[in-house]
This record gives sequence, C-alpha cells and structure tokens, in this order.
Amino acid sequence: MRKTQITRYRTLLERQLAELVGHGAATVHGMAREGDEIPDPNDRATREADRNQELRMRDRDRKLIAKIQEALARIEEGTFGRCAGCGSAIDAARLRARPVTTLCIECKREAEAVER
Repeated sequence: MRKTQITRYRTLLERQLAELVGHGAATVHGMAREGDEIPDPNDRATREADRNQELRMRDRDRKLIAKIQEALARIEEGTFGRCAGCGSAIDAARLRARPVTTLCIECKREAEAVER
C-alpha cells in the first residue's frame, strides 16, 4: 500500500476516534446534568428509555474505538491492509467501506459461514 493511502487511512481513523471519544464525553456530561427528579412516571420512563438507548450507542462506540486503535496499531506495524486470515492484500473498496477490517472478503465470508 502506498504511503499516501496509509496517511489517508490514518487521518480517517484518527478523526473517527476523536469523534467517538467526544460522543462519550458528551454523554457523561449530559447524564451528570440530569440529576433533577421528574414527578411524572411516564416522563421518567421516557428518560430512562432514552438513557438506555444512549448507553447502548456508547457501548457500540467503545467497541469501535478498540477496533480503531487496533487498526492504527496495524498502520504503525506495517500490517494494515493485509488479511489476518490468508495474508493477502485486502481490496481497497473493502478498506474504504470498513477501514477497521482485518479480513479480506473471502475470509470474512468463510468466517460468517462458520458462525451460522
């Protein structure tokens, strides 16, 4: 993979990482502000459902943050863009769609078939 492509992926991943970390900080800040008690049970239930959804989203973000950090580590190691399964180069279209991927499309299909 060319140096310009690596730089582009590094910039993209770092931008995504910063955005996700910002979401987490905003969630913590928002939940800390919501200390007031709501007397109406329906309003409390709505707020609780909203909180649960927000926490589920942040959990997904946490998992994505770990994958982004792993991808950045692979960039530093020089293994970014190589399939962890077969060692071949991962197609550029797949990397553009999912830059945190570790498997080429063929290996991913095989892994998904095994999961079923």
